[in-house]
Amino acid sequence: MNIVLCGMMGVGKSSVGIRIAELTDRQWADTDLLITDRYGKISDLFEFYGEAHFRSLETEIVRELSGKDGLIISTGGGLVLKPENSELLKKGGKIFFMRATVDTLLSRVYGDDNRPLLKNTDKTAETLGALLEERTPVYAHVADEIVDTDGKTVDEVALEIIALMGAEA
Repeated sequence: MNIVLCGMMGVGKSSVGIRIAELTDRQWADTDLLITDRYGKISDLFEFYGEAHFRSLETEIVRELSGKDGLIISTGGGLVLKPENSELLKKGGKIFFMRATVDTLLSRVYGDDNRPLLKNTDKTAETLGALLEERTPVYAHVADEIVDTDGKTVDEVALEIIALMGAEA
């Protein structure tokens, strides 16, 4: 059974995924890092090929990872918005929606030029708020569990997810 982490950019999916992997002696996979390693910077993929192409690369990675077992998978912020991706991930895993307020997310992503959906905008807070409002119902729908991350450390969130899985650290 895989542990799948979904949620908005900046919620801590990568940091928490790495920590869960360390605590459970499992392998960690990050869909965005796998895409970057194979195809180049995500911001370049968005700019030169468009978001639809990037989303197809995400699905390719999901097909590969969903066929494995025992992984900790950190997903890109928009990955589970595509029903095919969430269905594939659910088959062999449990999906955790890591939830945070827009203020928490903003404090974590502000000034990060590696976020293509926030690039070229002087309205980061408004853009992030609109994305959060649009995506939250989808995240909640696909998730098996919801874990709030506001005011919690990486260790606290990781241990909470491990406990929800019924595994010991």
